[in-house]
Amino acid sequence: MSYGLLVETWGDYALFSRPELKTERMSYEVITPSAARGLIESVFWHPGLRVMIDRIYLLPKFGTDFAKLTEKQQKENPIQFTNIRRNEVKSKVSARSVKSMMEGGAVPMLCTSDDIVQRASTLLRDVHYVIEAHFELTEKAAPSDNEGKFKDIFRRRLERGQAYSQPYFGCRECPANFQAWQGGEIPAADITKDLGLMLYDMDYSNPQKIEPMFFHAKLEHGVMQVAGERVLK
Repeated sequence: MSYGLLVETWGDYALFSRPELKTERMSYEVITPSAARGLIESVFWHPGLRVMIDRIYLLPKFGTDFAKLTEKQQKENPIQFTNIRRNEVKSKVSARSVKSMMEGGAVPMLCTSDDIVQRASTLLRDVHYVIEAHFELTEKAAPSDNEGKFKDIFRRRLERGQAYSQPYFGCRECPANFQAWQGGEIPAADITKDLGLMLYDMDYSNPQKIEPMFFHAKLEHGVMQVAGERVLK
């Protein structure tokens, strides 16, 4: 793809929550396409473009010299989980109470000391990916906008380490490092695995009824194909 992007990203922890396990969170085994899109958009976003994820490459822990690993080590599974417990607030301020406050009602509040509850989360640790994506123009693009222009802007922001907001892996407690892939063959982990149904993205075409979309995710020699896969609602 002539205007493709390759972004290397890594971090200590990641939590891509499965929607069926919300109270005590369980992460997917690999970054989801929607999380990958959000990470790229935190580096560069424009109303005239849409980020499309093509592939996700699963790599060994960042800093590993892949060429020096033995064949057995190269085939070891880099998908590693860990567990933590956190204090969380179990309630949230409702939109109705905020609207009531705007009309002169009482100010809504939460007493965190009464609302705290301990919950466990199963996170990924030592994650390392290369995200392959491309831009598509939207109806809000100006006549002077084109994919090449956006790619040049994105490349410069990557080189300078610029981002509109801190990229993160699933939740803000899991910050993500990022840089442009330096070129050459991507040493994806030699793992083939069926990951089952995974969240693809959210469908915002009807703001009154935002729906999740899923796809059947598979790792083929460390590569998860996203583009061209059948999307389910």
